[in-house]
Amino acid sequence: MKKIILAITGASGSLYAVEFLRLISELEVEVHGIISGAGEKVLGLEEQLAPHDLTAVRKWYTVDNLAAPMASGSARYDAMVVLPCTMGTLAAIANGLSINLIHRAADVMLKERKPLVLAVRETPFNRNHLQNMLAASDAGAIICPAMPAFYHLPENLRDMARHFAGRVAAQIGLQVSGLKEWSGIDV
Repeated sequence: MKKIILAITGASGSLYAVEFLRLISELEVEVHGIISGAGEKVLGLEEQLAPHDLTAVRKWYTVDNLAAPMASGSARYDAMVVLPCTMGTLAAIANGLSINLIHRAADVMLKERKPLVLAVRETPFNRNHLQNMLAASDAGAIICPAMPAFYHLPENLRDMARHFAGRVAAQIGLQVSGLKEWSGIDV
């Protein structure tokens, strides 16, 4: 069974995290969660949910708990996803700042050479955002901007979010069945 960390920050896009958890709930994955204060507020605003409503998360850790298991490589997590990822969180991770548990857990993933997916959620990007994405990528993170696809002909926002969440899951080695893959078009 894989053991992963899901971090939710205060960027718009809580729907992505909700759909990610729905998709992987059928898989053999143990999810431990961290949510920032702003992430909790945005989750409430956008989805009318609180962290305890996300039942696919086995255990939640407070963002200020730097003694939590994921603050050490010896806890042996397999991967981490920050979904959605604010530009402030990106900046802290890119520059090796362990200000809170999200940043520290991400730093641990990088030092242990484990998959770290940052689903950055901002538009447009400024130069600092782009430099931080490059720095995080150079350190080993996977930059996966929350950009929905349309070739699978989504009928609503949940369909779009579910497809993107499936792409994120694939980045950490989780294969979700039933998601439409690009198969090309006849020209």
